[in-house]
Amino acid sequence: MNITFLSSGSGMDLYDVSGAASDRNCVVLSDIHIDIMDYIQPASCTDAEFRQMWAEFEWENKVTVNTNIVDLNEYLHHILSSTNMKCLTPEKALSGFCGFMAANLYARSIFGEDALANVSIEKPIHLGPDAPVNGHIRIRAKSQGMALSLGDKINLSQKKTSA
Repeated sequence: MNITFLSSGSGMDLYDVSGAASDRNCVVLSDIHIDIMDYIQPASCTDAEFRQMWAEFEWENKVTVNTNIVDLNEYLHHILSSTNMKCLTPEKALSGFCGFMAANLYARSIFGEDALANVSIEKPIHLGPDAPVNGHIRIRAKSQGMALSLGDKINLSQKKTSA
């Protein structure tokens, strides 16, 4: 196979195969969809390791919470199951109800790339019991692609699916 043209701008790869009847073949790269969740696994690290990675990682993606879920713990568990991340914050620290919650999440790709998230959410009590959770999720990673892909995954999965 001889690649004759590769363009990241147009998302095309033109190539020739020696001995093939056709002159030129084309692969449209934008047609290839990869689900990052196929490559992300929950992982563990110490608080010190988390803080060190958080300080070192260059890419951050801040996602605004936009959900119809009204319970803080339910929202956190929804995000955990949607992202394949592990909650590093002890369960005891998440128990009880005080109107807000902060949790650190961690996952590692099968390629060894780390992904961190900090969930900072609150339940606006003054808006009544049916008010949805609001807040932010900050995602950090070494690569822009990992941070953006996890952010996209969270945005797509935020709304609670009706069962």
